[in-house]
Amino acid sequence: MDLRVIGAPMDLGADRRGVDMGPSAIRYAGLSDAVRDVGYSYDDTGDLPVPRPEGRNPNAERPDGGNAKYLRETRWVCRRVESAVADAINDGDFPLVLGGDHSIAIGSVGGASKEQDIGLLWLDAHGDFNTSETSPSGNIHGMPIAAMLGHGSFADKSWATANIDEENIAMVGLRDIDAEERTAINSSDVNAYTMSDVDSRGLTPIVEDAIEAALDGVDALHVSLDMDFLDPNEAPGVGTPVRGGASYREAHAAMELVADTDAVCSMEVVEVNPILDSHNKTADLAVELIASGLGKRIL
Repeated sequence: MDLRVIGAPMDLGADRRGVDMGPSAIRYAGLSDAVRDVGYSYDDTGDLPVPRPEGRNPNAERPDGGNAKYLRETRWVCRRVESAVADAINDGDFPLVLGGDHSIAIGSVGGASKEQDIGLLWLDAHGDFNTSETSPSGNIHGMPIAAMLGHGSFADKSWATANIDEENIAMVGLRDIDAEERTAINSSDVNAYTMSDVDSRGLTPIVEDAIEAALDGVDALHVSLDMDFLDPNEAPGVGTPVRGGASYREAHAAMELVADTDAVCSMEVVEVNPILDSHNKTADLAVELIASGLGKRIL
C-alpha cells in the first residue's frame, strides 16, 4: 500500500507561532525512510496552502456569541484537508496528515468519514471539546471534537461536521480540561480516559478499551496523535505542554496497539513546534511513533 503524506502547516488555530514548521520538521527527522522500512511505499504530496495571519482579521467571521478566531481561514484549509484525505482513501492509499495545529482534524476526520463509518482514537492532553461559545481563548485547535460533532455554533456549518457518532470517539491521555468543556464531555457519549485512569489501570488496557469502543459497529479507525499526549520531558516541542503525560514507552505501546487492529484507515500527527523543541527531539519521536503505528516492531 502507498502511504500518502499530506502536509497541513496550519498555525491559525493556536496562539503560539512555529507549529506551521511541524510538517517540515517531521520530514527532516527521517519520515520517508521510516515508512519504507515498515514496508509502505512513500508518496509525499507536499504541503497544502495555508493563509498567513499577517494582515488578516481573526474576528472577520465570528459567530454570534462566539469567539472563534480565523474561522473563515480555518474553513478554507479544512475543506482542502478533507478533500486530500478523501481522495487518498478513494485511491486505496493510506493518508498521513502532518500538522500544523490540531484544528486540521476537522478536515482529516471529515475526509476519512466521507464514504465510510469510522471511529476516532484521539491521543491528546486536551479534550478539544470547546465551542466558540465556551472557549476561553477562541483558539480553534481546542474545538475540533465539538466542531465535528456539530456542537454550539458549529451545528450549521457543514464544512465542520463529520460522519461520526459520539460513542465511536475515544480520547486517551486527558489531563487539561476547561470547566465548561468538562461538563460537555461528561454529558456526551464520548469515551474519555484521563491520565488518572492510566495511573489506576495502566495505559495498555486503557488503549485496548478505547480502540474497542471506537470500532464498535464500524470498520475503520482514524488516529489523531497530538504530541502533547506525551510528557513534555519526552516531547518538549509542543505549543501547549502539560506535565504528567505518557512516557516514551507508553506512547509506543499505544501506537503498537493501533497497528495491531488492522483497521486504521488514516492518521494525523499534530502540534510539533520546532521553535520550542530541542534538537528536533519531538519530530524524531513523532517519526518513531508513526512507524510503530504502521507496524514496526522490536522483533
